[in-house]
Amino acid sequence: MASPRSALPLGSVGLVVGGLALQEVGASFAVLLFPAIGALGVVSLRLGFSALILLAVSRPTLRGYGRSSWATVVAFGFAIAAMNFLFYEALARIPLGAAVTIEVLGPLAVSVLASRRRSRWVWAIIALAGVVLLGQGSFGHLDPLGVVFAFGAGATWAGYILLSARTGEHFPRFDGLAIAMSVGALITLPFGIGFTGSALFEPGILLLGAAVALLSSTLPYAFELLALRRLPASTFAILMSLAPAIATIAGLVILGQEFTVVGAIAIGLVIIASIGAVRSAGARPPEPLAV
Repeated sequence: MASPRSALPLGSVGLVVGGLALQEVGASFAVLLFPAIGALGVVSLRLGFSALILLAVSRPTLRGYGRSSWATVVAFGFAIAAMNFLFYEALARIPLGAAVTIEVLGPLAVSVLASRRRSRWVWAIIALAGVVLLGQGSFGHLDPLGVVFAFGAGATWAGYILLSARTGEHFPRFDGLAIAMSVGALITLPFGIGFTGSALFEPGILLLGAAVALLSSTLPYAFELLALRRLPASTFAILMSLAPAIATIAGLVILGQEFTVVGAIAIGLVIIASIGAVRSAGARPPEPLAV
């Protein structure tokens, strides 16, 4: 019989995996909203509701910060807006599993560059091989523009990681994230309204948008914070590398998106590369997608 101490990490692992699952379920719901309000509308609703929740929870103080602090948090907000916009534009064109697999190359690149070991290039080559397989019919025909958007989301995720760390140096607790999320919402909301019009404020659409924000942002982030109290950073980082596989399963079950054995191999290669790069870089946990 497992001792209470040995059972705790298992529960924390469940929290991380559960958070990833909720995140991808939220992304699947977002795809279902695309026909009604498009990617821009979904992004504006997700960031808007996420900002409201974070502001209510953290109640950030706006006084006492200099120009450098505000420049950092505003840049962080732009990164959040750009990352979400690019990711959802990718989801509108390519399957969820493919989009997430390509997107995680952003934090993987950060891990590779942070490592001083020669083995880092091995992980980079393995990741590249996985992405090449994605283009060989593993998910069916991948829309080239969707792939470009997914790579863009990965690049902005890398920027998100760096700006998140800098924001944490200037703002306590969740204050910086709440302010940055509000900046991102203010950036995207006018475009969302301009693109969708009054449809954005229909009760059913608002309810689904709130669900996307709750599932994709609030609950996963809370689960991850609870898990990090018990899990080593290395274990957390490795578990986060499972996102492409979980996204593919969500796309298959909820959206009916198919993939082949080649697709499974491609995802496996990217996961292996992510794990190897994280361990090579010293096991610093990647920033979560829950934004």
